[in-house]
Amino acid sequence: MFFYFCGMKFIEKHTAILLLEDGTVFYGKAAGKIGATTGEICFNTGMTGYQEIFTDPSYFGQILVATNVHIGNYGTHVDEVESDSIKIAGLVCRSFNISYSRKQAKGSVQDYFLRENIVAISDVDTRALVRHIRNKGAMNCIISSEITDVDYLISELSKVPSMAGLELSSHVSTKQNYFLGDTNAKYKIAVLDLGVKKNILRCLTDRNCYLQVFPFNTSYQEMNQWNPDGYLITNGPGDPSVMPVSLNTVTDIVEQNRPLFGICLGHQILAEACGIKTFKLHNGHRGINHPVKNIITGQCEITSQNHGFGVAMEEVKKSSTVELTHINLNDDSVEGIRVKGKNAFSVQYHPESNPGPHDSRYLFDDFLKMIDAV
Repeated sequence: MFFYFCGMKFIEKHTAILLLEDGTVFYGKAAGKIGATTGEICFNTGMTGYQEIFTDPSYFGQILVATNVHIGNYGTHVDEVESDSIKIAGLVCRSFNISYSRKQAKGSVQDYFLRENIVAISDVDTRALVRHIRNKGAMNCIISSEITDVDYLISELSKVPSMAGLELSSHVSTKQNYFLGDTNAKYKIAVLDLGVKKNILRCLTDRNCYLQVFPFNTSYQEMNQWNPDGYLITNGPGDPSVMPVSLNTVTDIVEQNRPLFGICLGHQILAEACGIKTFKLHNGHRGINHPVKNIITGQCEITSQNHGFGVAMEEVKKSSTVELTHINLNDDSVEGIRVKGKNAFSVQYHPESNPGPHDSRYLFDDFLKMIDAV
């Protein structure tokens, strides 16, 4: 139900509950669809770009905590999506705005969530919640705006599997091959879609590339029939250690010494293909302002990140197969590798994103230069 005050539109809210796996409870107000949803709770430190975040396939299976106070204040727009639907499992925020100020907006976040059946909770002390997650680590949670009995919700939450060990790319990858770009473009790039963001593809088509996008479980042999010049292994959700088909595909590409560029989950799969283990991070890296140093050039970049798994630094350091190329300046974690003696490299962050500067776009150019040099 809606009501109006001084010409402004408001929603009549009722109680909702957020229950964490460790038993911590936060109360707030219902937003989006009335109902219940579960997933792994995580937080993003970006101050803008909420629609791009909502539609990022890498968030599949996760409930997002927005650290920015205001969500919805500039509405939604069809050009600001990274996939064909909202991918987060739910939203936790401080202020959920029904009204919006941007003239170019096509609708409110509330209407957007209702169309896509997204459950959310607002009026939560998100600062306290983020502090709790930082200390305790990522965990499952449940949002409910229809049942607020804690004992019942504890029982329901106990049925939710841990993110560690979950293969999720099959839920967000394309089901059929498709093409993008100019058929007369200089480069043909085969894209292994593990949960790709639209802007990654756009960054390649803008660079004179013709793309064929393949489902996550496509073999190297099938992709190679198209005779591409290079291979892109994309971002996506879930645990990289439980994706044997994608791992075999990447292993075959590397063994054949074909040009390969991996992003985020693609970076983790490349590491696994080279015998480097991945692991579950304490609370993940998600935001648009993470500093990364390119240790080859000595230059630093402000990067956009969204990942809950990482590549083991000690294994990279002792590896005879790969070398470290990028490092996170916040926690000294692995942000990039390249395979010695092969035409393959990857980064953990998102070079296609626009956190403000385009610091990382050079990586797409490096990929094409590598193709030219073959």
